[in-house]
Amino acid sequence: MDVLSSRILLRPSDARRSQSFYRDVLGLAVHREFGPPEHPGVVFFLGNGLLEVSGRSEERPAALALWLQVRDVAAEHRRLASAGVTVTQPPRLEPWGLVEMWIGDPDGVRIALVEVPEEHPLRRDQRSVDAP
Repeated sequence: MDVLSSRILLRPSDARRSQSFYRDVLGLAVHREFGPPEHPGVVFFLGNGLLEVSGRSEERPAALALWLQVRDVAAEHRRLASAGVTVTQPPRLEPWGLVEMWIGDPDGVRIALVEVPEEHPLRRDQRSVDAP
């Protein structure tokens, strides 16, 4: 398989409400909009991925979670909490060394906001580890 592009497809209970959450509250940049004006679909940038919020579903997305790496989890916590976003877990340093905070979107989709601390192995230049 030669994958050229990919995206996560999210079918919310209320597309306009969820699109507003991802665009206006989280502040995700729009990659593209498509479809009829009365029921538009919106594709958002997610770092090196894409999230499409379109269509409608009567059922909440089951077992879906988003993992979003941010520069400063504490700053996002302050910003999102003041915007009324449901914070299900405030920022904390996890045993695996990442600072994580969990929030929920309007349909309860779990979203992890993750900060990689300076000293974490993910920040090491792996080229020096493998050098002869």
